[in-house]
Amino acid sequence: MPKVEMDAIDHKILRSLIRNARTPYLEIARACGISGAAIHQRVRKLTEQGVIHGARLAVDPKSLGFDVCAIIGIQLQDPSLHGTTVELLRQIPEIVDCYFLTGKYNILIKVYCRDNEHLMHTIFDGILKVPGISGTETFITLSEAFSRQVYIENLDK
Repeated sequence: MPKVEMDAIDHKILRSLIRNARTPYLEIARACGISGAAIHQRVRKLTEQGVIHGARLAVDPKSLGFDVCAIIGIQLQDPSLHGTTVELLRQIPEIVDCYFLTGKYNILIKVYCRDNEHLMHTIFDGILKVPGISGTETFITLSEAFSRQVYIENLDK
């Protein structure tokens, strides 16, 4: 996808929505010095261009009883079949993120489980049953230092 050209107002809109996706458009309009209708048009344009992919509600997994977060590196027998493997991994609800990458592992996933036993079942009864997976390495996270959207503070520079 080609880089989208944006002006300072587009950047200001994005910064506001990334900080809080529920910010009313009229509040953003006041901050930008333009009309609410113009904000609606710009957000629609940014969505059509693929810059904005909807809005998400952030849920704290621990508050729902998912106390174990793990990052799992997956090695494939045949990396050319990654598409099929990813579709099968998508069916495992504990997997929340999945990346195809270079290096020691072909795929990296992030999973949330209730406890270590749930993690063990997710790995042995789910992930390792996916055809084509030749091995895994699991890293249990101790805490999440931070998580954020793409860094946009220097978009105007």
